Amino acid sequence: MKSPEKGTLLIANPFLKDPNFLRTVVLLCSTDEEGSVGFVLSKKLPLSLHDIVPEFPDVNIPVFIGGPVQQDSLYFIHQFPDIIEGGEEVIDGIYWGGNYESLKIHLTNQDLDLEKIKFFAGYSGWSAGQLDGEMSEDSWITTTANQLLVFKSTPDEIWKDALKQIGGPYDQMINYPLDPQLN
Repeated sequence: MKSPEKGTLLIANPFLKDPNFLRTVVLLCSTDEEGSVGFVLSKKLPLSLHDIVPEFPDVNIPVFIGGPVQQDSLYFIHQFPDIIEGGEEVIDGIYWGGNYESLKIHLTNQDLDLEKIKFFAGYSGWSAGQLDGEMSEDSWITTTANQLLVFKSTPDEIWKDALKQIGGPYDQMINYPLDPQLN
């Protein structure tokens, strides 16, 4: 089995019991021989960016729980490589991180389309071989990320939207109960 590459969406199998990843979708942003890093796209915090980082403008910008690792750190993905320099390209049109001061200036000036940026408290991380082990246990279903799924899907619907994108037998999973073993 080939290891997932950056730009892959990890879609939690309905049978995955880990509460950190129940019905989640994770965008893998980095993979190498040391491990993998990604961000949960489907778990929004009840706080705005300004609540977490008061020096940012008081604009209703949601923050997502990126994963269980370092939840006291802020990360972001975006579609502004010409405005927020220094980001790492994840896939065509989606970038991870970049110049923090530039980000702050553009948020203050309100000249960014807020539908093209997502913020995360923490991240999801796997050490070398750990994600491969989870893949061999069928914990994750994979598909290639795209801008529509990553930025336009409603957080509560992204798990279903990602499975619909794959189609075929995965369409049936959309209607599985939260605990499929009770069915």
